[in-house]
Amino acid sequence: MNKLPDILRRRQVTKTRLFSVEELELRFSNGEERTYERLGSIHNAGHNAVMVVPLLDDNRFFMIREYAAGTENYQLTLPKGLVEPGETVHEGANRELKEEIGYGAKSIKTVTKFTLSPNYMCHTIYVAVARNLYEEKLEGDEPEPLGLEVFAFDQLLAINERQDFSEGRVLAALYLVKDQLERGLL
Repeated sequence: MNKLPDILRRRQVTKTRLFSVEELELRFSNGEERTYERLGSIHNAGHNAVMVVPLLDDNRFFMIREYAAGTENYQLTLPKGLVEPGETVHEGANRELKEEIGYGAKSIKTVTKFTLSPNYMCHTIYVAVARNLYEEKLEGDEPEPLGLEVFAFDQLLAINERQDFSEGRVLAALYLVKDQLERGLL
């Protein structure tokens, strides 16, 4: 196993309302030096994010349609957001559900966590499964109501082929949850 490189210098290159760009000067164990840049979130400094698979039963789940500025169109996705200071991952998951789909969950279980692009970003997102849903709406920060659709796990290939779906971490989360359900782990 390789020894971690020494961080010779760390500096913030720029900062916006939401993001920061950081430059890292590194020295590797073989003496090579390189400068890396990475994107971070101002709000995610020390905070976690969570993405939730809200199950209606062992085969069906909710997805939302919301505007995605990165792709400049509406995207099919799962409820997700930052875990607020003082919240656990499960509390954040339940709040996001209530804000984005109008349901809470009596049972939430963490499945895994993902990094988004580990070479360029320091973001981590937890994947949680929500069960035993009940109606409860909280006001969120979305600028407009989100579309809500129901899908089944046998539709995953069809979801992936839709023009309004492109988020790899959502597809990975759904396949992981499907596998764990089939193996009786959830």
